[in-house]
Amino acid sequence: MSVPNVIVHRDAEVLAQAVAARLITRLADTQAARGSAHLVLTGGTVGIATLAALAGSKARDAIDWRALDVWWGDERFLPAGDPERNETGARTALLDHVDVDPARVHAMPAADSGLTAEEAAEVYAAELEKASRPEDHGPVPSFDVLLLGMGPDSHVASLFPGQPALYEEERAVVAVHGAPKPPPTRLSLTLPAISAAREVWVVAAGAEKAQAVHLALSGAGPIQVPAAGARGSRRTLFLLDRAAAGKIPPGLGRIASP
Repeated sequence: MSVPNVIVHRDAEVLAQAVAARLITRLADTQAARGSAHLVLTGGTVGIATLAALAGSKARDAIDWRALDVWWGDERFLPAGDPERNETGARTALLDHVDVDPARVHAMPAADSGLTAEEAAEVYAAELEKASRPEDHGPVPSFDVLLLGMGPDSHVASLFPGQPALYEEERAVVAVHGAPKPPPTRLSLTLPAISAAREVWVVAAGAEKAQAVHLALSGAGPIQVPAAGARGSRRTLFLLDRAAAGKIPPGLGRIASP
């Protein structure tokens, strides 16, 4: 697993714009090299703001949207179209404004799909496995960029501190019950699936995230600090605003923007 690099931007707005610009460059370079790319999206305030900044960027069409597979790291198990679903937010902010191939937009099943949460997790895991290639060496694609938000409690995706999902080592996707923030039922990638990504980008803004960022970068264990287990196979970035970076460990390398 890669050692995290920390990059700090002035505020949440600049952070979202900077992550969007970085994402354009990374995906365009990947597609130039391999012809296609796999991107995992996140929800949350900064996550959706990043997608909106991407949609509004003049450089957005450097990405070949028809050659992009879009996945989600987690989803609230709510009916399709519910405004609280990460998919709904992503479509409104970005996907409805670019020429994506609908067949390559891989939304997690909704609560009105006729599936239980456990069945929905199995269906999504099967879709991931179908998209994986021999060179991925596992049941999920080697995602080129996997975006994650982080909560004040250090949760990433829908992996909350101390919950059973954090102990999962075999399955790529799990149903989460009893989540400490609503809605209580969710679907989430597991830490092994997250770690299959070439690059994991943890994006966080706000002073309420500072202690969680500190713990995630200080050698804490992932059972109590899930963000500490969010690591890419080749690269891990913690992309922060100044408030979220307020308690990062001394001596940790960072690049501060103006």
